[in-house]
Amino acid sequence: MKILVTGGTGYIGSHTVLSLQEAGHDVVVIDNLVNSSEESLRRVAELSGKEAEFHNVDLVDEAAVEQVFAGAGIDAVIHFAGLKAVGESVREPLKYYYNNLVGTLNLIRVMDRHDVRSFVFSSSATVYGEHNPIPYVEKMEIGANNPYGRTKEQIEDILSDLGDADPRWHIALLRYFNPVGAHPSGRIGEDPQGIPNNLVPFIAQVAVGRREKLMVFGGDYDTPDGTCLRDYIHVEDLAEGHVAALNYVAGRAGVFRWNLGSGRGSSVLEVLRSFEKAVGEPIPYEITERRAGDLPAFWADAASALADLGWSTTKTVDQMCEDHWRWQKNNPQGYAS
Repeated sequence: MKILVTGGTGYIGSHTVLSLQEAGHDVVVIDNLVNSSEESLRRVAELSGKEAEFHNVDLVDEAAVEQVFAGAGIDAVIHFAGLKAVGESVREPLKYYYNNLVGTLNLIRVMDRHDVRSFVFSSSATVYGEHNPIPYVEKMEIGANNPYGRTKEQIEDILSDLGDADPRWHIALLRYFNPVGAHPSGRIGEDPQGIPNNLVPFIAQVAVGRREKLMVFGGDYDTPDGTCLRDYIHVEDLAEGHVAALNYVAGRAGVFRWNLGSGRGSSVLEVLRSFEKAVGEPIPYEITERRAGDLPAFWADAASALADLGWSTTKTVDQMCEDHWRWQKNNPQGYAS
């Protein structure tokens, strides 16, 4: 198939482009490069031997999106593009609602006009909110507690209503947990702009000397070592989950929801120890006050993805840290290196 990937130069997007190409698909990428670099696609082409067609386009520009579709022969869309920092979304909610909702509405309107109705959406475990018991199961009522998560939830609602109204649509909503790691070659990986919002890229930047130490927010939670538990998933496993979901929905009408996670929680200190093992030396850290809005623990029930897609995670936290460290060591300044 010919697959359009929005946000395809980003961390998860670039790994998914590679997985799609390795599965024999042709790929068209849309990205506005606000939080990413076109260098990622050049390196993906090195690894796959195939060039992805690239368009520097912002989804909020519907006319530009229309031009990409005109004559392109696109069969399906995987939609990653969007702003994704929880803290920033609390400070600038309008920016998030406008970018994420308007961009998605433009995309699906253009798809509809061009009779392209197979759609895989990059959602998030943040839609489960604070009220749900763990592990999170897809049939739970959702209720995000920050603007970023609410944009994901509202896009899920839009797509669910669309799928209910028009049986020609085939839609997958993928709620994923904490992606880490990198391609084993060390050529593509996570390159956050500014201070990383997530644990593993922050640890990696401390290990490579870009930051002084890791701040661990809270050491007194009701968990085995007092630090928060999260469900970590290797970015390659996550990319394969998108390919599996695309294959599943391509011939099936309806709206399908799957958690993509490992089904177990790892603590902040466990992940830190794994990363130290990969680096071969201690990484400085300090336990400080809890961070507002952090939950003590959450992880996925990933049974549905296994039952429906035949998909499950294959890589351990140790492998995630080894691959992430190989990427960071070889690219100390990310793609700017």
